[in-house]
Amino acid sequence: MESRVKSWSRREWLAAASVGAAACSSAPEPEAESATVEIPSYLADYADTYAQDPHAAGLEWFRNARSGLFLHYGLYSIPGGEWNGKQVMNVNDATKPVAEWIQFHAQIPVTEYAKLADSFTAENFDADFITDLALDAGMKYVNITTRHHDSFCLFKTNETDFQSLNTPAKRDLVAELAESCRKKNLGLFLYYSHGRDWKHPHAPTNEWSRSCRPAYAEPQPEYVPDDEVDLDQYVEFMDRQITELLTQYGPVAGIWLDGEGVPKAYAKQLAGGLDEAIDLLKVRELYAKINELQPQCLISYKRGLTGTEDFRTPERITFGFDSSEKPLEINTTLQAHSWGYNKHTKHRKTADEIMELLESSWKIPANVCLNTGPTGDGTIVAEEEAVLREIGRRVRENG
Repeated sequence: MESRVKSWSRREWLAAASVGAAACSSAPEPEAESATVEIPSYLADYADTYAQDPHAAGLEWFRNARSGLFLHYGLYSIPGGEWNGKQVMNVNDATKPVAEWIQFHAQIPVTEYAKLADSFTAENFDADFITDLALDAGMKYVNITTRHHDSFCLFKTNETDFQSLNTPAKRDLVAELAESCRKKNLGLFLYYSHGRDWKHPHAPTNEWSRSCRPAYAEPQPEYVPDDEVDLDQYVEFMDRQITELLTQYGPVAGIWLDGEGVPKAYAKQLAGGLDEAIDLLKVRELYAKINELQPQCLISYKRGLTGTEDFRTPERITFGFDSSEKPLEINTTLQAHSWGYNKHTKHRKTADEIMELLESSWKIPANVCLNTGPTGDGTIVAEEEAVLREIGRRVRENG
């Protein structure tokens, strides 16, 4: 059940704001005592802090959350790590299978890869099942890949047709998950690929980093020539999409940005170093907008980019960090390597391994965000579901 205190009403505020600056400038200031608003359901236990400082409430909640469920789901889930009947391996390390990076490592032409959307049904993607599973595993939040490096979006967006609503699924999966999280008092984090995009014509090129785009032998007609790339167009595209994510789905616990390798690699070529790369991508301006639109919303950019992020989230690493500076979140997979579903996976972490991970991480202390990769139709892999339920049982029994 959601608590109500005197605070902001995000939906009402945004609706009023859309009337226009001129109208707003002439409108009288609302009386503070007449403003009654909803606290985000996941922050119900932090009502007093939220009334004074929504951002502080979000941070306090996150420090106590301990664990969350990560979902890597998209078009890459359909081939499941296989292309043209062959398992795809990492071009830099032939021992590592790939799934969510399949377009990059198999160098699948942009047009060919986009055809996967024709068979994206998401028929077994069940937001209520997912959120019930997270709760049963003892988790306090869910994170979903709203848009991965392939640029396919699981949400309604005015910025591209490359989205789940234009597939046989005809659904806004982010909206469904947001509603289910709200009902069950779970925080919702929204993963967004920032700066790495294998479809947008004006995204950073391989001049920035070798991982910006697949190493295609032939020029892709979807891309403008490298010397004609207008980075500002891409930065504005990302800004507008993140604005959509923060204005369409109610309270968001955090924006989880991925792609730190792009600006950090390019920084080595710039006279102004990392600060110049950050300026080119207008990262600080993006952070300011997130804080303005949803004050309680936390910001992460993997291990950190500007240093002003709310928490760090090292990938798979559980050592060499302390909690003196910022909250930490260890994000890792239940599969051996891939984040997206990989039909060739032979080993998944056991409940014993996960419990050891949780115990070592909580001692740091750090949250743990465990990733599951649903199959192409949205089904949670049975072995991963079983492990998640088992660790929830053990945590409940052991306190």
